[in-house]
Amino acid sequence: MFEELPRETLLKIIDMYAKAWQAMDGAYFLALEKKYGIDVAIEMDKEAWKIFSPIEAKRIMREMGIEPGGGLRSLDMALKFRVYARLNKQSSEWVNDNTLIFRMNECRVQTARKRKGLPDFPCKEVGIIEYTEFAKTIDPRIKTRCIACPPDPHPDEYYCAWEFTMEE
Repeated sequence: MFEELPRETLLKIIDMYAKAWQAMDGAYFLALEKKYGIDVAIEMDKEAWKIFSPIEAKRIMREMGIEPGGGLRSLDMALKFRVYARLNKQSSEWVNDNTLIFRMNECRVQTARKRKGLPDFPCKEVGIIEYTEFAKTIDPRIKTRCIACPPDPHPDEYYCAWEFTMEE
């Protein structure tokens, strides 16, 4: 059935699936938080991302023909295919051949919280695990550093920013 659908419909389906995935992630987190409290929910979220990030990275590499060990260029490409990449506005900036800055300019989760008058969700602990595990699955030589991520203060231009580097 999918092979016969027009491009516009396929893009809608991709968005629908990405939103459904993010809704499930959020629902699961809220259920944990309700039953066990925010601290336990964040710990469980960290454990889940430690497992999921390498799985997602490997699938992206396999399906998009990205070779393991391809350095920052491979990471830059893989970040564009993450499950939430169609939901969030993100950008990459090359500082030099050995340094890539990745920014989440608009985050669907944080934007929804802002719209509801809520403070930023403190996702830094989870993000450190998520981006570190994703990057090192693409290439174990990549080092990840958080530039800013809530609860850190951040400029209006982005919610979180990550620096990826490789030794020469």
